[in-house]
Amino acid sequence: MSNVFEFVAETRDMSGKNAAKAARREGKVPAVIYGGESAPEMLVLEHNEILKHLDHEAVYSHILDVKVDGKTQKALLKDIQRHPAKPQVLHMDFMRVDESHQVKMHVPLHFINEETCVGVKTGGVVTHAMVDVEVSCMPSALPEYLEVDLADVELGAVVHMSDIKLPAGVEIPELAHGEDHDHPIAQVVKTRGAGEEAEAAEEEGAAE
Repeated sequence: MSNVFEFVAETRDMSGKNAAKAARREGKVPAVIYGGESAPEMLVLEHNEILKHLDHEAVYSHILDVKVDGKTQKALLKDIQRHPAKPQVLHMDFMRVDESHQVKMHVPLHFINEETCVGVKTGGVVTHAMVDVEVSCMPSALPEYLEVDLADVELGAVVHMSDIKLPAGVEIPELAHGEDHDHPIAQVVKTRGAGEEAEAAEEEGAAE
């Protein structure tokens, strides 16, 4: 983890809808931080500062510094509510992290070498079944993303969760439940044109 994201917050009594609406009118975002041995705390954060952080993909799979009334707490961003029609954050949930215990978190998948993929070169197209996957690891080992190399994937082949190369200390909990839980994450499928070309090649071979 190379980036450090700091969210500056202050505690505020946010009980009731009116309190949340009033905070939003002030350019604030209501939030809560919970977990660990401490009690949940109701917070407000500056909306414009939040938007700057949310532009970074890594913030969604990162251990964050949440500075509450001057005291920093380590946390994960567990939920975020957005306005359906405006670029506005309505509410955020942070979960405190104990750096001596494992965490579970969804991290994004980065698919590389799609254009040079063997299956694509023979007329196929890559389809994605998943864009992220849940991992389990110590907080210090949490990856920003997982890379999936598609260079050698052939036409018609399926890439599964078990094919992901995981960093040291990182596991995919779903795989512990057996082969039935080894879900596909990507596939190189035949396009209509690719199928016609293959049939034409077979017919030419038979004619010879």
